[in-house]
Amino acid sequence: MIKHKYIDRIVLIFVILSLIITIGFMLPGHWGITPAYQLPAYASKLFDQSYVHTIDIQLDNPQNFFDQAQAKEYHVSSITIDGETFDMVGLRVKGNNSLELIDRYGSDRFSLKVEFDHYDSGYHYYGLDKFTLDCSFQDNAYLKNYITYDMMSFMGVPSPLTSYVWVTINQKDWGLFLAIEEPEEAFIRRNYGRNHGVLYKPGYTDVYAPNRDLALQYIDENIESYPNLFDNAKFKITEADKKRLIQSLKILDDNQNIEKAVNIDEVLRYFVVQVFVVNLDSYLGPTGHNYYLYEEDGMISMLPWDYNLAYGTYSLGMPNPSNDITRYVNFPINTPYTKEVMLNRPLYHHVMQHDEYFKQYHQYFQQLISEYFESGYFQNKVEDTIKMIDSYVQKDPTAFCSYQDYLLGVETFQEFCLLRSKSIRGQLEGQLPANLSQQNEESPRIDASHIRLEDMGEIADLYQ
Repeated sequence: MIKHKYIDRIVLIFVILSLIITIGFMLPGHWGITPAYQLPAYASKLFDQSYVHTIDIQLDNPQNFFDQAQAKEYHVSSITIDGETFDMVGLRVKGNNSLELIDRYGSDRFSLKVEFDHYDSGYHYYGLDKFTLDCSFQDNAYLKNYITYDMMSFMGVPSPLTSYVWVTINQKDWGLFLAIEEPEEAFIRRNYGRNHGVLYKPGYTDVYAPNRDLALQYIDENIESYPNLFDNAKFKITEADKKRLIQSLKILDDNQNIEKAVNIDEVLRYFVVQVFVVNLDSYLGPTGHNYYLYEEDGMISMLPWDYNLAYGTYSLGMPNPSNDITRYVNFPINTPYTKEVMLNRPLYHHVMQHDEYFKQYHQYFQQLISEYFESGYFQNKVEDTIKMIDSYVQKDPTAFCSYQDYLLGVETFQEFCLLRSKSIRGQLEGQLPANLSQQNEESPRIDASHIRLEDMGEIADLYQ
């Protein structure tokens, strides 16, 4: 038995200190400690995926707002989310090619950006600064973005939160949209904490230019050589930030100590999903855009964005579309696009040149196929989602397609994904060719000729 004349006092002090430390860890912000992941209040409000939310947008002159869509300028609005109103919120139309096409065909069903802090830097929705209302353009199933972000999150990639929303404008029914957390300050703090790095949304000013910086190629030491990166920083950046990113690209270009400049694990997980969904309007396609770049302490990673033209539907509506759905179901996982493009995509090409990373890439594909698709998770996710949104789709007054086309779109989307998972299983096991150069009309592949790519959504639906 321990005997000490101050034992009671010592025990009491120890208990008090333990309580203080425990409370400190429960309230990390009080101590200035920021965990790697914090779940903000908005995540359990607007982005609760268990039901369809409601948003009413109040505009003084809605028709004037839509008539000026091409300008993409912010307008003052009031937003009521699930019965709670927020005034002086910035609202503008979102999109480039989709915006132009929707406008050309006489529809006002545009995707929208909602920015709480546009007029007041301190204004927010339970910590959220900005989100998008996606209109499901060329997505008859209303599932492309929703399921892709779910896959990314499933694979551990920092991804935007999403939820379905029934939108009204001045209390007039407008339709079913997908709310998507915009990757800005709130997103970065949620995923990387308060002391986060720098976020970029690289984009081209001329699609026909070389755009080497957009492709994440090292050009030279001059900051002026990287306008597609530095002109598209989401936060205020310093000269030191710019030089640090250039140094990362130089290490990537050298390809000797790539792990010093690339968050390998996160990048591999990202590319597994990116390749699965066959998104050619992306870094792994001819345009090389539609991604976010995150840099912290010289380490870069890629974050997901914009999947309405994924699942092989990028060419739909083009003058000479390639609508061979069997080709896209069997798209190779090792060389996911042509040699000319892939040689100019160092973040994929250089990483995959390392045997250990290439092996790990395949292991993550095994995980996605076995745990997301073969386990039944995917089918259950889609079925639960359809049960939730079906009645809203039926009454959607601005839908790009009919309700019957929606049902066909869901069926086609599910079949595409399940066939794609079978093809990738065959590629991983060596039964099907996993390189583009090995694929031809005579090579073994999963047959998808019984479904049509167009049934997932195409521009022609706008004529209906």
